[in-house]
Amino acid sequence: MKVKVSRKAHFNAAHRLFRSDWSDEKNNAVFGLCSNPNFHGHNYDLIVSVYGEIDQETGFVIDLKILKDLINSEIEMAFDHKNLNVEVPEFKNLNPTAENIAVVIFNKLRPHIAMDKDLEVVLYETSRNFVTYSG
Repeated sequence: MKVKVSRKAHFNAAHRLFRSDWSDEKNNAVFGLCSNPNFHGHNYDLIVSVYGEIDQETGFVIDLKILKDLINSEIEMAFDHKNLNVEVPEFKNLNPTAENIAVVIFNKLRPHIAMDKDLEVVLYETSRNFVTYSG
């Protein structure tokens, strides 16, 4: 029997959606206000879920304290109050769309979750716009 265990987290970050190989006009046409050269920010909500069998000894799929600490060290410390384009190496050459941020978060967490467990990342950029990625 597989069970899904989830932890919610939060971080604030600024970004700019743009491609350096496009003109300002094309960036504005495609990304609109999100291409502001002075950046803009979001209050991101993150839900990280781990699916797996319940350990018969502990009763856990994953210890939520371990998941909390992992999200804090790998994601919140790396992204919170940062300019994603400027301060987060993963976005040096990657447009920090919600889709790409979710994939980066997944890839940062995946090596720390046992391979017999499935991982899912849900990233809310606003209360109405969110992305789900599960590898």
